[in-house]
This record gives sequence, structure tokens and C-alpha cells, in this order.
Amino acid sequence: MSISATESTICIAPSQLGNPEFKAVHRVKYAYVAGSMYRGIASKELVIAMAKAGMIGFLGTGGMNLNEIDANIKMIQSELDPDFSYGMNLLHHLHSPIVEMNTVELYLQRHIKRIEASAFMKITPALALFRLRGLTRSSNGAIECNHHIFAKVSRPEVARAFMSPVPANIINDLLAAGAITSEQAELGTQVPVAHDLCLEADSGGHTDQGVAFALMPAIQSLKNEIQRQYQYPHSIRIGLAGGIGTPESIAAAFILGADFILTGSINQCTVEAGISDAVKDMLQEINIQDTDYAPAGDMFEIGAKVQVLKKGVLFPARANKLYAIYRQYDRIEDIPETIRRQIEEPYFKSTFETVWMELKNKFRSEGKADEIEKLERMPKQKMAAIFRRYFQYSSRITFDGDIRDKTDFQIHTGPALGAFNQWVKGTDLESWRNRYVAKIAVSMMTAAAQHLSERISQISGVPDA
Repeated sequence: MSISATESTICIAPSQLGNPEFKAVHRVKYAYVAGSMYRGIASKELVIAMAKAGMIGFLGTGGMNLNEIDANIKMIQSELDPDFSYGMNLLHHLHSPIVEMNTVELYLQRHIKRIEASAFMKITPALALFRLRGLTRSSNGAIECNHHIFAKVSRPEVARAFMSPVPANIINDLLAAGAITSEQAELGTQVPVAHDLCLEADSGGHTDQGVAFALMPAIQSLKNEIQRQYQYPHSIRIGLAGGIGTPESIAAAFILGADFILTGSINQCTVEAGISDAVKDMLQEINIQDTDYAPAGDMFEIGAKVQVLKKGVLFPARANKLYAIYRQYDRIEDIPETIRRQIEEPYFKSTFETVWMELKNKFRSEGKADEIEKLERMPKQKMAAIFRRYFQYSSRITFDGDIRDKTDFQIHTGPALGAFNQWVKGTDLESWRNRYVAKIAVSMMTAAAQHLSERISQISGVPDA
């Protein structure tokens, strides 16, 4: 921040916003990150554009297989020199830890330096392996962390796990398996799992509906406590995500103490976003009130929520009705005929019996015949499996962009995009066809810096030029 002698105004440059250490460690100009979005909505083109503009983008690898991830990495690395900063998403797989480990091993093989850890509730061996394999000691004895984890968290207990060193039992297991060296095992006790945590307030997609103004102070206090406990040589950095769609929200995030910000919803309505033009056309028109909460298909039974578009679609209403029916009845056969008629053809374009037959055929083709027997013995879980087919269908048609069924589109987004749409109304950014992810980022950071300059000048009594 500087005060101009000629103009007597406080002038903040956009590159000054955020934590200088964050920018130095990650070799970026701006403390601005574009977060990953499922199935490559945060595309390779988005990642490349952000890196070239002096920011960080994370590839949305959730829902991709290893071959698809690898092809994307190769394309990104063919466009970017090693000095550019970028990363890959790592999605937690509660029931398939081997998927996490295989993904991390690919990242290590391809020399990926940054991952965005999403939906983790605890530290897993795959996360630990990525972190520990990047630890070295410099010639002067200092610990160097060459692998960076951006941990997306919304709960204090999860934040504590990422702020603490890798659990000793995981270190010992990896060392015994020969996956890490004794030096890496020793260094792993002296650094946190992640130096960069990103707090997710009420975001599009999976959400705990957190409130930034409560979340940030609480996690900052926790960070200070853990810093005192472990005496880390480098401070943990805290970023903020969820609801960031205007310069004013960026300014508020930095005033709250965010070391960096992470955007999501606004990036899915850009040229680089890996989703259909039909979806972008719909998103371009929304306002802040045009989202709703629905059950998450991947965590249907426990009632986890996703924030989705409600304007022009029926998905949130239908998804919530399915969850209400699931809560009310113990098996599919208990559902009254009148309710069955209301949901079978409109939602599934089929009968429950046909959906179950298709599921059984799928399980057999995947060599999971035991899953059929298990669900037959557990009718409540069988009903959940049948209902999840609607979520899978709605996700598939959304990515296909088939407008014949657009009332069932499942579009994960938050009110930040509605706020952004209002901010750009009447400008060249009103059309998503002119929205380039790096252009949006620089425009918002520049306007946020100007907003902060004006507000601080006003508060401090510095006269306008």
C-alpha cells in the first residue's frame, strides 16, 4: 500500500492483495486461485490460462479415470514451462482408497507439485505420501516442502488434521512399505500436512453451508494455537472460498485476513469451462436467488447437500422429493402406487423394476455380483441405489448438454455467479462468450484493490484526489 504525494490518496495495487509469502512460495503475481470443478469443468484450458496470467488453477479430475487425467496433464505440461504454477484435484474416495493412491502415484510420476484436496475428513495414506515425498533438507539444514497441498475444509476438526503433522502411524506404515525414506519420515513430523488451507463457506456443489464471517476467525484462532504448539518455521496460510463473485467480496475476504482467495462458480460460465454451451447460456442469466440445496447423489443416504441451480429446472425439487421418500419408507415395495406414478416415468423414464434390472446387469458386468446379493438383503440400501440412478442420469445429461431433458439438469453452482452476473451487466463481460477466466480474475482483483483503496482512504480521512 502506498500514499501518493501528489494525489494524497491511498493506492493499493491488485498484486499487493494477499499474503506475500503465498505469492513467493507459489511464484504467482496474484493471490488468486481457480478451484477445481468436477469432470473437467475446471479444464486444462482453464489451468493453462491461469498459469500464464500469474495465478493458479486446479484441474477438475473428479469423475475422470487415470488415462483421462494423464492425457490432461500431458497437454498442460506441453503448454507450460516447469516454472509455471498449477495443480490437480485429489478427491477423497471413502470406500476406494486405492483410487486415491493410484491417482497420487500418477501425480508423482508426472512431477505434479500441487494438489487440491477435496472432501477429506481425515488424513489418508495417499495424501501423506504426496506430502512426504516432497520433503527435503537444504544445504543450510532448512526443511524444503516441494509438494503443496491446498486443503479445502469447512470444519475445525478437519482443519486441525491438515494443520498438524502427518499422523505417526501413517508415516510408520509408509516407511515400512519403502514408500518414503527415513529422512522424509523424520521431516514429516516437523511440518503440517498442508501449509495452504482454503476455507469453504457456502459454495456451489457440495457444501456445509458455512458462513465466512464465522468460519475465518474461528480457523484463524485455531491456526494460531497450532502454530504455538508445533513452532513451524513457516506459517500456515488460510484462503477463503464460497460466495466470491464480485470485487467487494474479494475485498471483504482480504479484510477478514485471507492469505488468498479461491473462486469456483464464476469460472464455470467462461469460455474455458469444460461444460456445454447450453448450461453456460442458463448460468449467464441467473441472479443470487436462483440456487437451491439438494441431496448429494454420491452421499445420498447420509443427507449431504449440494448447492445447485433451481431457475428453469426441476432437479432440486425432484431430488429432495426422492430423499423425503427414502426417509419415509424402508423399501421400494412400500411406496404407494400413487407416489410411484408421480416419480417413475417423470424422473427415471422407466419403472423401479427396470432400473433395478439395469443395476444388476451393471454390477455383473463389473464383477460385483456380491453387491446384488448384499442389496437384496438390505432393502433400504437397494432403494437408495435405485434412487441414485436419477442423480447419475441428471449429471450425465447436464454434461451432454441435451436440452430436450434440461428440466432435469443437475448444475452445481452458488449465488456468487448471480452476483457476478449483476456486476458485469451492461459490459462486454455480460456474455459468457467474452468471459475468459484470467481476464475475469485480473478485472476483479483490480476492482477489489480500487475498492479497498477508496474505503481505507475514506475511513482514514485521506481526501480524494
